[in-house]
Amino acid sequence: MSIDPHQMCFGLNEELDRASISCFLQLLGREEFSRTLAGRLSSDDIQEIVHVLTGIMKKNMTEDEYHQLFLLEPSPHNHSPDTR
Repeated sequence: MSIDPHQMCFGLNEELDRASISCFLQLLGREEFSRTLAGRLSSDDIQEIVHVLTGIMKKNMTEDEYHQLFLLEPSPHNHSPDTR
């Protein structure tokens, strides 16, 4: 299920919650929005956001997923054979 921002709604059912949080996270990542909000956050706000989000990622993602899906880099556990 994919939804538009005006369709986001939380607390009705799990499928809609998951689609809404996916949309919400995508909106947070938009460059203009994230730059504007980041410029207004206090150091405490920044630390709180990082603490909450990294805690959720550690709880719900493997280290490989973190590297591949979040950092967009190869996992440190997936070593390609040296072909030299």
